[in-house]
This record gives sequence, C-alpha cells and structure tokens, in this order.
Amino acid sequence: MAVLAILLFISIFLLILYGYPVAFTLGGISILYAFCFIDSGAYISLAPRVMGVVSNYVLLAVPLFIYMGIMLEKSGLAERLLETMALLFGRLKGGLAISVVLVGALLAASTGIVGATVITMGLISLPTMLKRGYSPELATGTIAASGTLGQIIPPSVVLVLLGSVLNVPVGDLFAAALLPGLLLVLVYIGYILVLARIKPEVAPGMPEEELRAFRSKGFGRQIIQAFLMPMLLIVAVLGSIFAGVASPTEAAAVGALGATLLTALQKRLSLETLRAVMQETTHLTSMVFIILLGATVFSFVFRELGGDAYLVGLIEQAELSPMAFLALVMLAVFVAGFFIDFIEIVFIIVPVVAPIFASLGIDLVWIGVLLGLNLQTSFLSPPFGFALFYLKGVAPAGVTTQHLYRGIAPFVGVQLLFLAVVIFFPEVIYWLWR
Repeated sequence: MAVLAILLFISIFLLILYGYPVAFTLGGISILYAFCFIDSGAYISLAPRVMGVVSNYVLLAVPLFIYMGIMLEKSGLAERLLETMALLFGRLKGGLAISVVLVGALLAASTGIVGATVITMGLISLPTMLKRGYSPELATGTIAASGTLGQIIPPSVVLVLLGSVLNVPVGDLFAAALLPGLLLVLVYIGYILVLARIKPEVAPGMPEEELRAFRSKGFGRQIIQAFLMPMLLIVAVLGSIFAGVASPTEAAAVGALGATLLTALQKRLSLETLRAVMQETTHLTSMVFIILLGATVFSFVFRELGGDAYLVGLIEQAELSPMAFLALVMLAVFVAGFFIDFIEIVFIIVPVVAPIFASLGIDLVWIGVLLGLNLQTSFLSPPFGFALFYLKGVAPAGVTTQHLYRGIAPFVGVQLLFLAVVIFFPEVIYWLWR
C-alpha cells in the first residue's frame, strides 16, 4: 500500500510537468487511486474533510487579500510611489534600484499579490531604469526580486495557505514572517549598494537638474501624498492583526474596503474598474480553491495508502536528524520551484512533510516562514519562474530572456544565503512573535 502512495505522488507530479491542469490532476488521480485501492468504508471520512475546507473561516482571507491587491493595482498608487521614491534616492548611485526594492516592500505589505506588483513595476520603472543607463540585468533582477517580496511580507496569500496546510494560526505566521521579510529587503539593498560601488556604470545616479526640479515643486507635499495612504492601509491591516483587534480574515476585509476607498480618492474607481477587479478576483480565488479541494483529496488518499507512515519509517531507518530532514525538504522545495508553481508545492509537498515535522518536534511556524522564503524562489528561478514571465511580458523589445536569467541569478543566490541564516538563527522569527 505504501508503494501505491509513492506512485500516486509521482503520477501527479509527472502529469503536472506534462501540462495537465493542477486542480483536476490532484483531485482526479487521487479519486482514481481511491476507487482502485482503498476500502469503500473509508470514503465516509472524505466528505467532512472537503466541507471543512469550504467552510474554513480563515481561508476567506484569500479572496479578500486578492481583491485588495488587484484594486490597489488599479488605483495608481504604485506609480506615484515609484516616481516619488526614485527622486528621493536619485542622487545615490543605485538609488533608482533601491527605490524599486522599497516600493516592492511597501506594495507587498499593502497587497501580497506578486503578479500585479511585478507587472506594475515593470511597466513603470523598467523603461526609466534603462533610460537612466542601468544595465538590463540589474534592472530586471531588481524588479523581479522586489515584486516577489509579497510572498513573505504579510499580508501574504502564500502565508495564509501555508497556515491552513500546516494547521497553525495565520496571525502567528504573519508576525513571525514580518522581520525576516524586512531583513530580506535590507539584504537586497545591501547587494545593490555593493554592486553600484564596484561597478558604478551599471547603476548611475539621476541628473542633478531633474532632482532640483522635483524638489522645487512641493517636495514635502508630494512625499506625504505618496506615502500617507499606503501606510495607513498597512497600519490598518497589519496593525489590527498584531494588536489583536482583528483576525487575519477581518483585517483582510478592512484592507479590501480600504483599497476601494483609496482607489476612489484617486478618482479611478468606476463601474468598469470594479467589474474588472471582481472578475479577476473570482478567477484567481476559484483556481486556488479548486486546487485546495484537490489537495485535500490527495492528502486523504495518500494517508489512507500509508504514505505518511512509510515516509516517517524511512526517515527513522535512515536515522536522519531533524536538521538533515529539513535540509532535504528545503532542497526538494527549491528544485520543485524550477518546474511547478508555489500553489502546487504548498498543496502537494507540504501536506506530505508537515506531519513528519510535527512528529520530529519541529516548530511548524518556523517551518512556515522557511517554506515562505523558499517558495519565493519558485517565482524567481529559471526556467519557469512566474515573475520572469510576468516581467518579460511587459519588458521593452531590447530586453531578452538572457538578461532576465543573468539578472535574477545573484538575487536568488542572496536569497538562499538569507534562508540559510534564518535556518541557523531561528531566533530571527521569534523576536516580534514571542
């Protein structure tokens, strides 16, 4: 029976690589294995599990955060942030790239939607960076890496899903991930500053005349207008969670309302905008929940076939230490990110390893943060990194796929080093949480 569980896992993985839809492959193949190899008396337990997912109050945060992110994309807030931040850091070599990183962090803390952030920053800042003499590699690498900060900086849809799969409070996961996410921003900035110092030609400063023109036109007022509204939204969402005033789901509802009001204040809210936001939110939410239901069926069948017990036995026989098993899982997740999306990884790999981590006595909140950092690389890693696809779709004609791959490689390396730091110094995540 345990061999069948492993065959189930391999079958699903291969079919997804072949191009079959993830949602229907997960559920369909699992049900096929269940009919063929599981006693019919066990089926009675499946329906309550599926209904438990559908009625899970925490997961209501997913469509609300998605709505908030897409609505903010329509508000034009990102455009104003980028323009203001670029001129604030314009004198500094690499200042434009640093502004992209900081705006990426602010958008991550406001929205948590990676695709919208990458596309928005690619459309607005990539042509400007190239025009200012930035190398295509540094420009594309900075935008792609900054756009994926929404994977780890709360509120993050990825963290909501990980909290559900790992069965840990989403609020705890948000609190634990905040400091590592902010430190990662500083690491990105440090890399840019060092590179600009070593190779100043790849990251020049902005012309002095442009900076003077900017500062002569209501400098303080522009800064306040650009930063006040997104900061209010961030405080409303994250502050209410960390203060214990609201649950993540309630805070997501506050964020969705706040994003709508901000768009209205920017005079960009219309019936057409509202319709487009709702359609995209419905599409993304439906995709996530169909995959989640398929993953629920998969994890049920995998356990009924004895897959989890078999893996625990293998680890005990191999006498793997908890850290050795953690390293093995992190490597598997990183490699899987080259080929499949983060949602598939969350719902295929994580349910298999989560019980093993629990049996080894490892803190699942810490595991959630490590997985979030690792899953961020799935959006960056060639050849199938989704952030690279998003950016290539909006990049000017002169920017090639080779530019994207060469540009993102150093950021992936920096992120892996940072992941190692969080693994060996877990107190980083507990500073704000406990």
